[in-house]
Amino acid sequence: MNFCSKCGIQLQEGTQYCPSCGTAVVASPAQPSQQAAKQGSDAEMNKGMAIIAYILFFIPLLTGDYKKSEFVKYHTNQGTILFIATIALGVGINILQAILRAILFNVYAWALYGVFNTVLSTLWFVPTVLLILGVINAVNGKTKPLPIIGDKFTIIK
Repeated sequence: MNFCSKCGIQLQEGTQYCPSCGTAVVASPAQPSQQAAKQGSDAEMNKGMAIIAYILFFIPLLTGDYKKSEFVKYHTNQGTILFIATIALGVGINILQAILRAILFNVYAWALYGVFNTVLSTLWFVPTVLLILGVINAVNGKTKPLPIIGDKFTIIK
């Protein structure tokens, strides 16, 4: 039985590259460490709940699946951080829009307000891109932190 030395999944005989992570298979593959094999199977068995953790972060918390799987726990933490950061971004955008409205409407700078409002509104693409990256990582069985916010906090321990 051959296993990938990087992600630990079982490989078919004669496989040159791991279908999961793309690592080249050496001529005489070594047995995987137990942790790598466990993480590979954990990721394969729990991808669905890890994906749900980004869309509805509280579902793995309510079902308790984050306690059963390190993979789900990691992605639930990432999804929760993304949710909190999105709320904070929304509050910040609303505060900035209120300030701009108060300042620029008093000087009748309607066009300038429109430009600033458009720029602030484009910030909503950031959480959307981070959500997509998180789901892609979960689908691929990776525990890679989200850019900007992913490695800064650990909420679910």
